[in-house]
Amino acid sequence: MRQFIRLFLSVLAVPAILKSQPFSQSEVNHWKQQAKHVTIIRDTWGIPHVYGKTDADAVFGLMYAQCEDDFARVEMNYLEKLGRKAEIYGEKELYNDLYVRMIIDSAAAVADYNKAPAWLRKLLVSYADGINYYLYTHQQVKPLLLYRFKPWYPLLWTDGSIGAISTGNITPQDVKQLFTGEPTAWQQAWQQKQETPDGSNGFALAPSKTESGKAILYINPHTTFYFRPEVHMVSEEGLNAYGAVTWGQFFVYQGFNEHCGWMHTSSNADVSDMYAEKVETKDGKMVYHYQGSTRPVTAKKVLMRVKENNQVSTKTFLVRFTHHGPIMAKRNGKYLTVRGNNRSMTGLIQSWQRTKAKGLEDYKKVMDLKANTSNNTVFADRNGNIAYWHGNFMPIRNTAYNWSKAVDGTTADTEWKGLHKVSETVHVINPATGWIQNCNSTPFTVSGNASPAKSKYPTYMAPDGENFRGLNAVRVLQRENKFTIDKMIAAGYDNYLSAFEILVPALLQRYAQLPATDSLYSQLAEPVAKLKTWDYRSDVYSVATTVAVHWAERMAPELRKIYVDQGENDQVQHTRLFAASSSAETLLKPLAETVADLNKKFGTWEVPWGGINRMQRISNSPELTYDDNLPSTSVGFASATWGMLPSYNSRSYPGTIKRYGYHGNSFVCAVEFGNKVHAKSLLAGGNSGDMLSPHFADQLDMYANGRFKDVLFYKEDVLKQTERSYHPGQ
Repeated sequence: MRQFIRLFLSVLAVPAILKSQPFSQSEVNHWKQQAKHVTIIRDTWGIPHVYGKTDADAVFGLMYAQCEDDFARVEMNYLEKLGRKAEIYGEKELYNDLYVRMIIDSAAAVADYNKAPAWLRKLLVSYADGINYYLYTHQQVKPLLLYRFKPWYPLLWTDGSIGAISTGNITPQDVKQLFTGEPTAWQQAWQQKQETPDGSNGFALAPSKTESGKAILYINPHTTFYFRPEVHMVSEEGLNAYGAVTWGQFFVYQGFNEHCGWMHTSSNADVSDMYAEKVETKDGKMVYHYQGSTRPVTAKKVLMRVKENNQVSTKTFLVRFTHHGPIMAKRNGKYLTVRGNNRSMTGLIQSWQRTKAKGLEDYKKVMDLKANTSNNTVFADRNGNIAYWHGNFMPIRNTAYNWSKAVDGTTADTEWKGLHKVSETVHVINPATGWIQNCNSTPFTVSGNASPAKSKYPTYMAPDGENFRGLNAVRVLQRENKFTIDKMIAAGYDNYLSAFEILVPALLQRYAQLPATDSLYSQLAEPVAKLKTWDYRSDVYSVATTVAVHWAERMAPELRKIYVDQGENDQVQHTRLFAASSSAETLLKPLAETVADLNKKFGTWEVPWGGINRMQRISNSPELTYDDNLPSTSVGFASATWGMLPSYNSRSYPGTIKRYGYHGNSFVCAVEFGNKVHAKSLLAGGNSGDMLSPHFADQLDMYANGRFKDVLFYKEDVLKQTERSYHPGQ
């Protein structure tokens, strides 16, 4: 290992002059002129409606407005993609940074910027100018590192999704082990990632399923609660898009225009691959075997900075490559390389162009760019069309291999053979059932009996399994044939926890088999009785929800595994097998431990779910803190892991005994298309990241109770509910 990686270390303080790059007067004059062409109207919810003469003006204004709301998160998202978090947080982020830098090359992003089409360069320049003008006009704001934003920064992403990095099952822990030789539990890290209840819900209804005879789209991303604000951007060049952005994006990521809407759910479609390489040293040089001969392993130095004792150290890593990609891990004596598409200008173009699509045919042309690597798409338009695509960027591969595992890197049989046409990928357009749902689950139940047939597609296109949200979504969409926006919202907020209709009966059966003399029989009599009468619905008054969730969290990790690889049982299959095969001790002992823990923490196990499941919005720091002694709001929702459609993931923190939500429903929006757009939306707390703003928590109670606000899409409506109208810089 030591002969494979060379590590250089030097310690130096960052010169103060590097921290500040003053803006020139000519730059400032240009920004002031552009600001005159931009008007930001803040409505009574603090949502920025940005009006620009050109698309570039709208981008300029949007970035300025985002920085007003939460510059810290705008900066942090780019520090992550630049691989520079260790400069702030020290050694703990070093190998996360290196992991990013191994697959995202900033030099390639700069090269793409230099060759970008003129229209895109204008947008990218305006992106940087909008942020830099904010920094110029708000000199009291002190960036952590980025005192000047560069126009090529958005080209560090592939499809606009900041977290969209795909490396098979290779983790930053693998990278650390590769470079240090220290044993790390990559399997545990990968298991935790598979258990992470992220993702989203997307529903689309055809006119045949709605009362008005118009299509309805339900937009429901699940993210951390400070991850995404609500915005509106309009220009005289045909842009009029409303929806959610991730901090730092210059386009509407999940949303709608007057013609159509798009919702992205996270996809498990196979878009990157691991190769097991045969590497050896020959004549003092590293080579790898391929097609019966050897090729040289190439290398480049990657300079990393890391904070140590209030100084910045520089560490230089020698990263090795085969033609498949960077060597990122070593397992079972084999070096593993990764081939993927983790940075793409075409992906950024696709993200922008979809915001101006005028309906299904336009949107299909955008999809034909084939650069969306991380998302499924749920779509609806004003002509009544609904559609679903499972992934988009899809390499053609030899189906004889299991692409969820590392494949043989020594043979050309495992090379990609180009990209599949979008028409060859898993999709459905205008299904006969009149509805579409995806909850990060299999596409083969996306539209009931009108779903795509699994047998028609290679496994690598859709290894996704079923999950309990998917089961629940099918149930709520099938039972209603005259949906309105309000009925759509009610369906999206259905509180049924479908996992427990499998788990609880198994528990009751094992309990009934206990002899009355068993100590667990009397100890668990009352909790079992409570679960026996439970309807599997979660609300703030439910004691059964408290008991069931804590009980399930103590059981096998397979129950929480929401992402699967080719050939594996999915979450629903795992749970059914677990329930059928588990012994009385396996099911009853965790329940006894749950009851004991609740008694210890709260003095009783009969704690209503809303008494301990809380939402607290008291800090705007990226390092969130929670405090049982400060005000918080009861929330009746539970984790998506157990089938809850309005996902709410909560846990206790150091110093707390109550649970606080950190991830789940974020921006939620129901849109009805027709001659005019009608929409309602909701945010997790508020649109501003400034805790002193009246819009930091003005939607908190609404969020907890599922009360939506009307979307102000048309300017005449915005003007009726204007809180402030201004040009950037005023």
